Amino acid sequence: MFFLQMSGFPGSGKTTLSRRVAQITGAIIVDHDTSKTALLKAAEGHDIELWVLGKFSYTVDWELIDFYLSQGKSVIFDSPCLYPEMIKNGLDLSSKHKAEYKYVECYLNNHTEINRRLKARDRLISQIESTTQESFEATINNWTVNSKSDNFFKGCSFVLNGCHVT
Repeated sequence: MFFLQMSGFPGSGKTTLSRRVAQITGAIIVDHDTSKTALLKAAEGHDIELWVLGKFSYTVDWELIDFYLSQGKSVIFDSPCLYPEMIKNGLDLSSKHKAEYKYVECYLNNHTEINRRLKARDRLISQIESTTQESFEATINNWTVNSKSDNFFKGCSFVLNGCHVT
């Protein structure tokens, strides 16, 4: 049993790679975009701030991951995972359920290609349609600073940089 935590900017290949790994291993995918989209639909017409729904959707994601791991299922978490506390949550749940922890970072530092992928995909309402160069660079710069910190990858069994799936 394993817990695979995906990471990367939207459009970097996380979902494509997650689906392929799940197809090969039979693992269950917990897709953050799916849970956030469901909450956005449920909240339609209500005055709930987007950041609150984002927090709620991560809570749902972590509960689902905990449940599936408790059932002895391998789980893939398809989420940007841009915050160091996400790694801690993944490591803690893996330890709790004695699941092998794996971390895959999909990194594509090409704004033009990211926007091409974002525009070409079947987009859920929670997903961005495109990004500005400034927003992309700010996120990538913050992300790479965090991912290179001493404790960010503590306990990870592997990291793949620059994943590209065709």
